[in-house]
Order: sequence, then C-alpha cells, then structure tokens
Amino acid sequence: VKRFLRHFDAVLIYILLAAAALKVAMGDWIDFWVILAVAVINAVIGFVQEGRAEEALAGIRNMLSSEAQVKRDGEWVSVPAEDLVPGDLVRVAAGSKVPADIRLIEATNLRVEEAALTGEAVPSDKRTEPVAADAGIGDRSSMLFSSSLVAAGQGVGVVTATGTQAEIGRITTMLGEIDAFDTPLTRQIATFGKQLSLVIAGMAVLMVVIGKLWHNMPAGELISATIGFAVAAIPEGLPALVTITLALGVQQMAKRNAIVRKLPAVETLGSVTRICSDKTGTLTTNEMTVRTVVTPLADYQVTGLGYDPSGSIQLHGADVALGAHGDLKSVVSVMSVVNDAVISQVDERWQLVGEPTEGALRSLGMKAGFDPSEYPRTAVLPCDSDYKYMATATTTPEGHEVLMVKGAPDRL
Repeated sequence: VKRFLRHFDAVLIYILLAAAALKVAMGDWIDFWVILAVAVINAVIGFVQEGRAEEALAGIRNMLSSEAQVKRDGEWVSVPAEDLVPGDLVRVAAGSKVPADIRLIEATNLRVEEAALTGEAVPSDKRTEPVAADAGIGDRSSMLFSSSLVAAGQGVGVVTATGTQAEIGRITTMLGEIDAFDTPLTRQIATFGKQLSLVIAGMAVLMVVIGKLWHNMPAGELISATIGFAVAAIPEGLPALVTITLALGVQQMAKRNAIVRKLPAVETLGSVTRICSDKTGTLTTNEMTVRTVVTPLADYQVTGLGYDPSGSIQLHGADVALGAHGDLKSVVSVMSVVNDAVISQVDERWQLVGEPTEGALRSLGMKAGFDPSEYPRTAVLPCDSDYKYMATATTTPEGHEVLMVKGAPDRL
C-alpha cells in the first residue's frame, strides 16, 4: 500500500489533485473523473513496473544457503541454514553455498568464490592458519563468509556469525541505512512543477485583479473563470507521459536481464557518460572458453561461447572427429578426466560448479563428445596453489592403468 501511495508523492500529481478538487467545486464531474483517472493510472503503471522488479529482487535475496551440513549429537545432519547458531560445527564441499560466517578448522584444497564481498572474480584459497586481527575481508583466508560459493575442495569450521551479524548481513544493513535521494529527472520535474504552480497562481491573481478592477466582473463569474484557467493550464498528461516513457525504458532494460527497481533510475542510467572499473569480472560474465587447442601436429579451432557445449572443434574450417586425431584425443581426454568441474543446464542456461578454467576445459570435452565416465579414477591428487597441478590415476576403456596430469607448464 505504501509503495502504491508513494507514486502520488510528486509536485505534478499534487497539482493534478488540486485541479480535480477545483473541478468538484465547479461541479464539472466529467473532468474531475478524467483528471483523477490520469493520476491513478500513472500510479498503477509505476506500481506494476516496480512490482516486477521486486519479484526479481526477491530471487536475488535467496542468496543465503537454505540447507547446512552440521554436526549435532555427534552425527552429521542437514538442517535449515536459519537454524544455525554460533558454535555449530559445519562442513562444506564443492558446489555448496556457505550458510554462515565460519572459522575453518579443517581445509582440503578449499577454494571459495567471494566476488559478492571482495569483487575478486578468481576463487580465493582457504587455509586453517590464523591471520592478523586487522586483516581485510579479502585477506581472511581462514574464514568462510555467508552466501559465498565453494568452488573446489572441502572444509569444516565453526560458525562465528549468522544473519545480520554475518558480513553479507552487515552489507545488507548498511544498504538499508542509505538515505534516499532524488534523481536528476525527479529534481527537474519537481522544479518544473513548483515553477508552473507559481506561474499559474500568479496569472490567476492577475486575472482576478484585472477582472475586478478594470472590468468589474461579478465575483462568482470571475472565480469560475479563474478556476477554469488554472485547470486548463495544468498539463494533466505530463505525469502519465513521463511514467509511460520510463516504464518502456525499464522493459528495454529487462530484455537485457537488467533489473531496475525505481522508474526514474532508467533516466539516470541514460545520463551516465563514463563508467570506471578495476575488476574485469564486474564488466564481463566471468566465463572462460577454450578457443584454440595446440598440439605438435596441428592447431585446432574451437567454436562456441561460454560453457554452452554446443560448439565444435575444427581443423582448417572443417569439423573433426576425436577418433581420427590421436593428438587431439590425448589433450581432450586429460583435460576432461583430470577435472572436478560440473556443467549443467539450469533454466536454459549452462551453469558451472567449480573454477572457470576447469569449466572451460570441461566444455571442451563435451564439444568433442568425450565421455569421462569411461575413464574411472582409482586415485586423485587435487590441484593446489603450492604445486600448481592436478593428477589422477585412471583406468582406460582398454583396461590400461594410466597417470594423467594437467597443470602449469613450468611445473609439468
């Protein structure tokens, strides 16, 4: 109700409502209902558009993990994240969202995406060793923060903060304390409305003075003429025109997957002339794609974008089959088997659980039609920032035991 009534809180709307009241005084009920309808329709359009934005934002607010693996009475059980309290022992693994702020006591090759807190597009390494008490959020390698996503590894830790006491909760609280301020468009409309009101009032007074002193018009007729002038001078269509124009802008932004919560913000975005950013992940989709595969025998080109595996591998512009090129198969098999990333299609979009580099390599294997399930692992050495490679002991479909390794060239 408050959100709907806020759309009547504008100078031009006040003028319209004043005009409607004057129409009632004049007994002109048709014009009264027309003016009132303009004000209501204007509010309804803004209310509906902002309601759609609120629905989209409601999905974003579900960033917090709904379930958590916690140790209760000596057993690991799954409980709603909202039931966690400081002191609970929680475990996380690749693909899970961190349900609360956690101090790690165990960590195995743990890497966590903390872009929402730090802006870093690359997952952060996590360890159990303590850090300085005054370390920034991005340097707290012994902490996991609520709503961040575990990209690789696993860990166990003690809950230190939940809800609004967690770091993401503090940010939400701070955002809620920000004072609202007018956009350039709303300031211009408010200024125009005040100036228009003063001009109309001045002209009405002038009409009364001239009509009475110079023409000696009857008071009732003079007041009626003055009210008629004031109503005629008010641009009833302007608020609706502005709202409809902004609503069309919001729809255009929505088609580009951008959520605009307040209608005037569209005009503000249109006034932006320069954007400064020091994080590539802020301006990109934070996805990686294999474009070229180089072997001693050939340079293969890879089509497609992002993690969508619908592309193909080509040589001299023609698609190639994996079985006909042993060098390509060797590369693709290692990149696919020695890989913990998972790519899946959710709501017609391909999403990654894992690190962007491994996601790109996983997508390469899927484009080549390679099935890593035919190469079961017997042992694995997870990737670590200290030695910069990953290795698996694997059984091939022919029954051979092989060791597959991928990593930094200087280490291999």
